Amino acid sequence: MKLSQKKIDDYNIELTVEVEAADFSKEIKRAAKVLGERVNIRGFRKGKVPQAVLEKQIGKDALINEASDMLVQKSTQEAFKILGLIPVSENKADVVKNTEGENFIFTLTFTPFPEVKLGEYKNLEAEKVVETVTDEEVSKQIEALLTHHANLIDAAEGDAIQDGDFITLDYTGTIDGEKFAGGEAKDAPLDIGAHKFIGDFEEQLIGAKVGEERTVKVTFPENYHTKDLAGKDAEFACKINSIKHRELPELNDEFVQKVSTFKTVDEYKADIRKNMEANAERRAVEAQSQAVIAKAVENMTVDLPPVMIENRITQMINELAAQLQTQGMRLEQYMAFSGIDMDKMREDYREAAKRNVLTDIMLEKVADAEKIDVAQPELDFEIAMMAQMYQTPPKQIERYLKESGNILNVAASIRRRKATRFILDNMAGAKKAEEPAPAEEIKETAETKED
Repeated sequence: MKLSQKKIDDYNIELTVEVEAADFSKEIKRAAKVLGERVNIRGFRKGKVPQAVLEKQIGKDALINEASDMLVQKSTQEAFKILGLIPVSENKADVVKNTEGENFIFTLTFTPFPEVKLGEYKNLEAEKVVETVTDEEVSKQIEALLTHHANLIDAAEGDAIQDGDFITLDYTGTIDGEKFAGGEAKDAPLDIGAHKFIGDFEEQLIGAKVGEERTVKVTFPENYHTKDLAGKDAEFACKINSIKHRELPELNDEFVQKVSTFKTVDEYKADIRKNMEANAERRAVEAQSQAVIAKAVENMTVDLPPVMIENRITQMINELAAQLQTQGMRLEQYMAFSGIDMDKMREDYREAAKRNVLTDIMLEKVADAEKIDVAQPELDFEIAMMAQMYQTPPKQIERYLKESGNILNVAASIRRRKATRFILDNMAGAKKAEEPAPAEEIKETAETKED
């Protein structure tokens, strides 16, 4: 096999592959056997059709074309292995010569994996900044907890709407005096201060009483999900049907004992502060880790082919589509609701996709440099975690990953995580590179129990 390559532009190359005539002849014979298994010819069993008979049945050109396709596929993999090339785009193959008895020649046009020069990835520095939890923040957290446990009581006759009230109302929206779809409701619930409606809709209702009618004027956001309404001024004719005030419980030892495992208010407050400080510490460690990894990426030299960014954008959108599907929504519905098209979505993902690709490249190169491998027990553990997530037996998950070819992606993901850990363990002041706590829902309170 003879190989020669030339650059087409900054990112793409054309590889010319020449295969000996004898090898092409062998491939023609192999193609005859393959085609012989597919066609029915009277008087011959499948796979036992002589080549001359097969050529008469399907034509010489069909046989040559089949052999050409098979040889292109086979020789492409050999050529990449010999040259150490990894394509990051689809290969465009063009057959130059496929005459029996002569050397077989074809070209491949593709984007190869770029050259990468690792910069410094050890002894990197990044400050760990832990936010101070103030008394005011603790008080706000406690206030939110009290609000969560508040009782709703009917407002007295003549009471006006206050911030924090829960109301029901009828409303009819118009734009330039014309009603619009979705702008009308009867007895709609509304939490004043939750800002579920656009603009200052809720604030304009403060002070109104039951039975009162009030006109609310708002402007739809420019990026509103319904394009016909985006940026337009609207008026809502509202009628208040009911008002409920929130009655907050008193913060005392009895309340604390009811909603938590603690005995006193002081213990409860101390635990809230402790949880908030733990969350602040986790955020600081995560931010520091991200800063160190970002520095390692900045220190790397690579001219990233645009196709790698486009491929990652496609991957991210496919992952979003799969996630939406689990929620019973199609991607098209999501885009319509969000008021964006595919071009806008791809553009929104572009910076994150570029950052992700660069980070993955850096981590893979660090793993190569430090000879980081993935042991079978590590892969088994990852499969077990996936099995737990999807509530599927591990053997079934493993079989699917192998059959779909995704087992290598799982191993690569583990390897990148190990490379990340290596960089953080070798940063300046290694004690700062603490392992972040396992991801979990941030606690807002001390351990609670059912009311």
